[in-house]
Amino acid sequence: MEKLVNLCKRRGIVFPTSDIYGGLGSTFDYGPLGVELKRNVKEAWWREMVQYRSDVLGLDSAIFQHPRTWEASGHLKNFTDPLVDCKNCKQRFRADRIEGDKCPACGGELTPARNFNLMFKTFMGPVEDTAAVVYLRPETAQGIFSNFENVVDTQRVKLPFGVAQQGKSFRNEITTENFIFRTREFEQMEMEFFVRPDRAEEEKWYRYWVDFRFNWHVKFGIKREHLRAREHATDELSHYSSGTTDIEFLYPFGWGELEGVAKRGSYDLDQHAKFSGKDLTYFDEDTKTRFRPWVIEPALGVDRAMLAFMLDAYDEDVVDNEERIVLRLDPRLAPIKVAVYPLLRKAGQPEKAIAVRDALKRHFTVAYDQAGSIGRRYRRQDEVGTPYGVTIDHQTMEDDTVTVRDRDSMAQDRVPIARLVEVISDRIGWTRPAAAEPV
Repeated sequence: MEKLVNLCKRRGIVFPTSDIYGGLGSTFDYGPLGVELKRNVKEAWWREMVQYRSDVLGLDSAIFQHPRTWEASGHLKNFTDPLVDCKNCKQRFRADRIEGDKCPACGGELTPARNFNLMFKTFMGPVEDTAAVVYLRPETAQGIFSNFENVVDTQRVKLPFGVAQQGKSFRNEITTENFIFRTREFEQMEMEFFVRPDRAEEEKWYRYWVDFRFNWHVKFGIKREHLRAREHATDELSHYSSGTTDIEFLYPFGWGELEGVAKRGSYDLDQHAKFSGKDLTYFDEDTKTRFRPWVIEPALGVDRAMLAFMLDAYDEDVVDNEERIVLRLDPRLAPIKVAVYPLLRKAGQPEKAIAVRDALKRHFTVAYDQAGSIGRRYRRQDEVGTPYGVTIDHQTMEDDTVTVRDRDSMAQDRVPIARLVEVISDRIGWTRPAAAEPV
């Protein structure tokens, strides 16, 4: 983990927030390369979960919701962690993560556990009083449930169907840890999949989404042996869930949650109907009945996904008797898709290389590098995961062909400049999958 953290800081992937002031507890900024990687992870999720499907729609709800949203959802009452303080060193800990009854930092005596609500509270408007209290959303899901009626009324949807969104969420965690694994500000990708209130239908789609999401991680580069699907025990279940499976990843610190898939039933729609006075039912044309659908929810954190992809991509090897760091990211996720190099800084090669770069930039994220030996330039791009390098050399000036180097195999082949976009697009591999249906 330490090697990856250092690489992220050194190469502009992830920086500590407010770094010039010493940082701000477990809060991070994404640098020029990090923002591209993050955008690509979100794009990979959106394509597979929304764009390529006919049964899932998109949504973008506000971070601020009406305060009654969180009463209805149960977050004001149930969204808590047990908090203890050390009487000696004054550090705070989650009681459920401490073995024994002594402070894990200094061995001091701990206070009795008390519930601590994880939502950030603030005020809307110029007056700070109880009437103006609002919360930063702790999840994106509730914006989907509160828009259920709007989506049904405007989109002519038919069960089963899903509503997906990506966006920032905020949780006032007692303890944060492990780089971007657990932070107070993070980005989520969640989808609520509405099905008929039938146990067999619910189970079919629940198993489908667990398998679909597990395989999505493998498809984009996580080693299958570093993933496992773990069913929650009854005493682990959230207040809204009748069944949850965590897709866990083997981080350097051990197995940890990467994504959760939960059976939410009709809990959320029932609660919002009760608190809002709205009906929030679905009219089934086939049976001529009204009911509130049940929900299957896959929920993934963008930051955790990025961390898992980078950890499994990080590698070290030796090339030409030199140690090489290489980030073997799936080309679809790589922050830079192509690097362009003139072999020499003369003979018209830089000018030709710049023209190639400019042509490629209309299609891909592109880096240009003419400083140092060609081997060193390759290494610089290898360690940030750039899958392809295009080199302009003597032959280019004669026949308009270039060499295309592969990051992982380091093989090079000559390609006409006129076919570069086509060749690189094919190698990146954005292809539409087969029709998605439950098994």
